[in-house]
Amino acid sequence: MPLNIRSSMRQIIYILAIFISITACKSTKKTKTVNKKSAKTTKVTKAPIDNRPVADIKVINNIIQTAEKYNGVRYKYGGTTKKGMDCSGLITTAFNSENIALPRSTGNMATTGNWVDVKEVQKGDLLFFATSKNSRSVNHVGLVTDARPGFVEFIHSTTSAGVITSQLSEKYWYFAFVQARRVL
Repeated sequence: MPLNIRSSMRQIIYILAIFISITACKSTKKTKTVNKKSAKTTKVTKAPIDNRPVADIKVINNIIQTAEKYNGVRYKYGGTTKKGMDCSGLITTAFNSENIALPRSTGNMATTGNWVDVKEVQKGDLLFFATSKNSRSVNHVGLVTDARPGFVEFIHSTTSAGVITSQLSEKYWYFAFVQARRVL
């Protein structure tokens, strides 16, 4: 190869090497990256504040514990014992354990205490349902055992499974729900 071509090739290689080394160098400036998941804002919903006296809260917890002792007991119309329990029987038995008398029938119970918005439901409140087809008449009751924003759990006695705990968000109970009432 002639000398001119060699020196031209060397110059081209040298220029290419410099060009590559300059473009290959990245900036050392640190950039802040934002993770889309962490940048997302979440709406915070406050839980309803339980302003009831501590004594009432203790009574409510005792009522719930009494009701939970019947978990798994079969359904029996008019029942109020471990041999069998109906929905209003469960509620009256649990409240009677703390010397609080409630009407024995679900219909009469549905007019006791104060109406509560479902968003404000708290432990110890009663939930009333209409489970008969084509009727919005109250015929079923449950006792709230846990309540947080968007979550309500209640214990009740069903004809199919006996005493169980369910969630208000379950499709069946959500659509059957009529009202909530606070006795304490």
